[in-house]
Amino acid sequence: MGISWWQILIVLLIVLLVFGAKRIKTLGSDIGKSLKGFKKEMKEDNDPDRDS
Repeated sequence: MGISWWQILIVLLIVLLVFGAKRIKTLGSDIGKSLKGFKKEMKEDNDPDRDS
């Protein structure tokens, strides 16, 4: 028994009502920037040519 499309739709609707469209748009942008920074730091951490 998995999650149906109706249940996902209801959860998304509730999230939209609680946070609002503008806040969700900003939240998505913030998460993207955080992931980009995290990937950059992981790449720099694994770089053998980097002076420590």
